[in-house]
Amino acid sequence: MTIELAIDYIRRRMEELGFGDHYHLRFRHFVMKAKQETEIDGDNQLFILVDPKDSVSIHSVFGIYDVTVDYVNELQYEHQGKIKLKNNSSIIQHVRFIQVIPKDK
Repeated sequence: MTIELAIDYIRRRMEELGFGDHYHLRFRHFVMKAKQETEIDGDNQLFILVDPKDSVSIHSVFGIYDVTVDYVNELQYEHQGKIKLKNNSSIIQHVRFIQVIPKDK
């Protein structure tokens, strides 16, 4: 997903959720060591995956992004809540998100 497409998606999604243009954006770039697992606290925020990697799996209440599983019929690029990242590779992987933080109206 390109940054431009992600920004346009975020604008429309936040409008759908009733926030209009009342939100902050942060670019988040996680460097995952070989076989590393980590968790992001994304309560009341959206994390939009902008640079998907085949060797990284992402699980959240919104769904899964993991190209190796065969038990889902759709991979999710939008995540929220407790977000679990796992580098399934034996080398460093980079995972990039845009974090969307709603502001009080």
